[in-house]
Amino acid sequence: MKKMPKDTFHNDDAILDVYEKPELGHGILLSMQHLFAMFGSTVLVPILVGINPSIALLSSGIGTLVHMVLTHFKIPAYLGSSFAFVATMQALMRQDGYPAIAQGAIAAGLVYVIVALVIAKVGSDWVNKVLPPIVVGPIIIVIGLSLATTAANDAMMKGTKYNLTYFGVALFTLVMTLIFQMCFKGFTSLVSIMLGIVCGYALSCVLGIVDFSGVVKAAWFSMPALDVPGISYHFKWYPAAILTMAPIAFVTMTEHMGHIMVLNSLTKRNFFKNPGLHRTMMGDGLSTIIAGFIGGPPTTSYGENIGVLAMTKVHSVWVLAGAAVFAIVFSFVGKVAAVIESIPMPVIGGISFLLFGTIASNGLKILVDDKIDFGEKRNMLIASVILVIGIGGAYLQLGSFQLTSVALCTIFGMLMNWILPKQAASEKALEAEKKEKEQKYFN
Repeated sequence: MKKMPKDTFHNDDAILDVYEKPELGHGILLSMQHLFAMFGSTVLVPILVGINPSIALLSSGIGTLVHMVLTHFKIPAYLGSSFAFVATMQALMRQDGYPAIAQGAIAAGLVYVIVALVIAKVGSDWVNKVLPPIVVGPIIIVIGLSLATTAANDAMMKGTKYNLTYFGVALFTLVMTLIFQMCFKGFTSLVSIMLGIVCGYALSCVLGIVDFSGVVKAAWFSMPALDVPGISYHFKWYPAAILTMAPIAFVTMTEHMGHIMVLNSLTKRNFFKNPGLHRTMMGDGLSTIIAGFIGGPPTTSYGENIGVLAMTKVHSVWVLAGAAVFAIVFSFVGKVAAVIESIPMPVIGGISFLLFGTIASNGLKILVDDKIDFGEKRNMLIASVILVIGIGGAYLQLGSFQLTSVALCTIFGMLMNWILPKQAASEKALEAEKKEKEQKYFN
C-alpha cells in the first residue's frame, strides 16, 4: 500500500484513504466491485432512451477520468448516466433522433461550465452558510432514501407484477453480502458487495432467471457505435432541445452538490474548498459535453458508488480510476459487458438495500456528530420539510421542465434556513418568562 506524497491529511476511519494505492490484484477486484455497482443504472438510461449502452459505458469511463484530472485526483467520485434527463431525451429521440439529444447534452454541460466559472470568481464560502448541518444531514438522508423505492421494485417486481422468486434472490444477495461484510475479515470483507452479487448471480442462474441471449449475440470485440456530429450525421440546430435540456442542469447541480456533501462526510474533507466546487462542477460539465460529442447520455455522480465507498471504507481514487478504465475497456469487449448487463435486477435490488441505506445513515451521522438539537422548533421544521418532500417524491412540473424531489427539498431547506429566525416567537416568550422568574427568585 503506497501513499502519494501530496496527501497531507489522513482519515484514520478509512481502510484506504483518498490517495492510498491498493495492491494490483486487490485494486482490480475493488475496481470491478464499483463497476458492478454502477453498471445496471448506467446502461439502463441508454436502453430507456434508445442509445447504444456501450457508448454510455465508454462516456461514463472517459467522463470519470476527465473529472478526476480536473479535480487533481482528489475526489473519489464515479460519473454515470443521468436519469434526470430521461423523459426529455425520450421525447427528443422520438421527434428528432439522437442529434437533438447531443445538442441538449452539450448545452447542459455548458451551463455547468458557466456556473463553474462564476463560482471560481465569487468563491464557495457561501456553501457552508446556505448548507449548514441541519440542511445537509436531511438532504443526504433524502438522497439515500429517495432511491429506496427503486431498490424495492428492483428486488420484488418482474415487469409490473410481484415475483416471490425475485424477492428471494434479492434477500439471498443481501444476506450473503452481510455475511461477507460481518463474518469475514481482511480483503474478503472489502469486496463483500462484489461477492454478494456473484452469489446472487449464481443463484439466479440455478433458478433460470438470467437471460443469456445478449451474451450469445454479443461479439468479443466491437467498436462502440459512436455518434459524432459532422461525421455520423449532418449538423443542424435544435433550439427546442437546447431550451429543454439546458435548464435541467440546474436540477442536477443540486444533486451533484448533495453527493459532494456525502463525500465530504465520508472522507472527512471539504471538497467544496479543495479542490473547489468550481472544479467539481467543471468536471461534471465537461464529462457531459464529451458524452454529447461521442453519442452518450449526460453524466452525473452516482449514489451507488458512494454507497460502496461508505460500506467498504475504501476511498481510494485509484480504485475509482480503475473502474473508469474497466468501463472504457469493456465498452469494446462485448461479451464481458453483456455478462455484466445480464445481472438480474433482483440481485441489484438486494445490494441496493445496503448501498442506499448506507448513504442515508451518513446523513444521520452528520446530525449526531454536529449535536443538532431537535428540541428547537427551527431545526425540527427544516428537517421535517426536507425529509417529507424529498422521500415523498414531490416534484415541481413546469411544462417539460421538472424539478426533482431532491432538488426541490434542497431549495426548500436552503430557503427555510435563510428565512426562519433562530428562535420561534413561542420559544422567545418562554425564555423571557424563564428569565423573569429567575430575576424574581434572586431578588
